[in-house]
Amino acid sequence: MSVVLVTSRSFNDGDVDLMSRAAEAGHEIIRGPSHHDLASLAPLLQTADAWVAGTGPVTARHLDLSPRLKVIARYGVGTEAVDVDAATRRGIAVTNTPGANSEAVADHAVGLMLTTLRSIVDGDRRVRQGDWSVRRGRELGALNVGILGFGRIGQGVARRLAGFGSTVMAFDPFMPAPRIAELGAKPASIEELFHAADVITLHAPGGQVLVTAERLSWLRPGALIVNTARADLVDEDAVATALREGTLAGYAADVLNGDTAGSDSPLLAADISGNVVVTPHLAAQTTQAVDNMGSMALDNAFAVLAGEVPLHPVNAVR
Repeated sequence: MSVVLVTSRSFNDGDVDLMSRAAEAGHEIIRGPSHHDLASLAPLLQTADAWVAGTGPVTARHLDLSPRLKVIARYGVGTEAVDVDAATRRGIAVTNTPGANSEAVADHAVGLMLTTLRSIVDGDRRVRQGDWSVRRGRELGALNVGILGFGRIGQGVARRLAGFGSTVMAFDPFMPAPRIAELGAKPASIEELFHAADVITLHAPGGQVLVTAERLSWLRPGALIVNTARADLVDEDAVATALREGTLAGYAADVLNGDTAGSDSPLLAADISGNVVVTPHLAAQTTQAVDNMGSMALDNAFAVLAGEVPLHPVNAVR
């Protein structure tokens, strides 16, 4: 029997009984803390053959405490929190779950667009204070929507926007323009997108700043930005300034820099709260996405434990 350490908070919280599935396959699942504290994980890592890891860091120090570990199966897509090089040097496979939560995040991105365009959160707050005055919104189908990053999630957003009748533009440096057009969007440079879009939605990998003070100055009057991707894609100070100056009409996000309790992000300032909507990193948290991520992570882990090539490898090990 192999031991599978799970440190993702939402693992087995969907409709699929992943614990029973693991037991039927002859594996034991043990749970560990999602923050990956070394002292807490040390005794669990000593016995783990596989690790289904959430968003906490997986460092070389963790791996030094893992003499039996054969695979780190990321519960999600991003692997920036995993020291992949350290894992590769130790012959430990790293996998992820691409596409598992794409539809959930695409839904949430469009939901944030509608919420911001129609002042839904602000309207709820005002009604509870006895203010029933009407603030005019805009219809999504009448607007130009720019998608920054046209992978699975960006494409999912484009499919949803087609139903609204929006004009959709997309920028992706890794995708040829003809392919973008085939998938239902007008290819655009990042400059064209910032100049022409009424709504910009971010679906690019982290490690780069796409929303800068200069690019914010290019926006059309009344423009909105939605970020369900990575907080570091945005210069939050520049966004806060643009909101105060009226260059940017609204900002909606599922991520903030330091997005934990007590975050001091400038976008949480009281004076711009009427133009900002923030959700607590829940875009991927649907029952279907949780089931998909858990099932795919287990599939990857079980494959490696059986000496097979996993469906979604991140590194190459012998």
